[in-house]
Amino acid sequence: MEKLYSVGQINAYIRAMFTQDFVLNRVSVRGEVSNLKYHTSGHIYFSLKDASGTIACVMFASARKGLAFRMSDGQQVVVDGNVNVYERDGKYQLYASRIRLDGAGVLYERFLQLKGELEEMGMFAPEYKQKIPPFVRRLGVVTAPTGAAIRDIINIATRRNPGIQIILYPARVQGEGAAESIAAGLAALDGLDLDAIIVGRGGGSIEDLWAFNEETVARAIFACRTPVISAVGHETDTTIADFVADLRAPTPSAAAELAVVDIGAVYQRLGEYQKRLGRELRQAVQTQRLRLEGCRLQPRMEQLLGGKRQELERYQVRLRYADPRQRVREQRQRLADDEDALRRAMERALLLCRQRMALYIEKTKHLSPLERLSKGYGFVTDGAGARIRSVGQISPGDELSVYVADGVIAARVEETKRLSYGAES
Repeated sequence: MEKLYSVGQINAYIRAMFTQDFVLNRVSVRGEVSNLKYHTSGHIYFSLKDASGTIACVMFASARKGLAFRMSDGQQVVVDGNVNVYERDGKYQLYASRIRLDGAGVLYERFLQLKGELEEMGMFAPEYKQKIPPFVRRLGVVTAPTGAAIRDIINIATRRNPGIQIILYPARVQGEGAAESIAAGLAALDGLDLDAIIVGRGGGSIEDLWAFNEETVARAIFACRTPVISAVGHETDTTIADFVADLRAPTPSAAAELAVVDIGAVYQRLGEYQKRLGRELRQAVQTQRLRLEGCRLQPRMEQLLGGKRQELERYQVRLRYADPRQRVREQRQRLADDEDALRRAMERALLLCRQRMALYIEKTKHLSPLERLSKGYGFVTDGAGARIRSVGQISPGDELSVYVADGVIAARVEETKRLSYGAES
């Protein structure tokens, strides 16, 4: 008698056979993504195809935790999982447990995975970023000893500041051992008391730049006490080193410009400060010279000089990294000379005033009636206050006032006598 089976029984039997097959339970399939659909439930439905055929695939939401990128149609991927039958529809499909980008995409996947791990550790946090000093005098560079990167850095840095000291650590920047070589260079330069370090290389493919995406390099940059500027590739290239570094430059040339101040511009500012200080000093000196006549130079000059000293000290603090000490010393010496000159002029003016006053006192002393009275002389006036110079001006009975050194004597004329060469008249 013929045995009959239901559709469900056949599908279940086939599913059991798939389940028992060792190869189908752990398989990796390479192909191009098509018919991609992100379901609202979190599941991902898509197909893998190549020149010979197509297979339906699904990744459940519970397995998406290990997916480091967002899928799109046309991507070349490798899907790990198992092949089984969906009994309801009687169709077999690939149940994905892991999806990786194929070729260069694998590197990009590793990049995203490491980036996420380091970011979660806090290695990209802004509070750990160090500021690049405004005046870098000793610059370290970790890169290949030959190539455009080091030439660009040296040319631009020395043009902006001919006195810059550049210390190169010749590192491998591509291929096997490159990450370890870069990390060793960072550690070596970090111990040389430098102002800043540039680490980088010229452009290239993601494979060429991969050493700067290694965790070894990221940790070496993070451990540096010296501020680090990353300069890897071209402007569009981004590496893990860029996220960890204290400052990211789009190219090695840009890194040199960010690290090294334009000393010509600094000297120009110094010249402007010098001119301004000279103008203010000349104005102050002229003002004080005009006030010498009033003999009130000292307090105001001391106040002005104190203010100028404070201003000069502020300029010294602002410009100390650009080595303005020589010019400041010259201005300080000039200021001291002006101060001495003004003090001497003030002292001469005061002495001249005292001498003139003494002369005026001596001249007026002999004109004072009090001076004569103090020597025993008297001064006589009549009742109207007119000075009596001759006995002919008075008569007996007239009221007189006699002024002596310590007072006035009131008197009345009893009689008069005229004297001539000692004889009575």
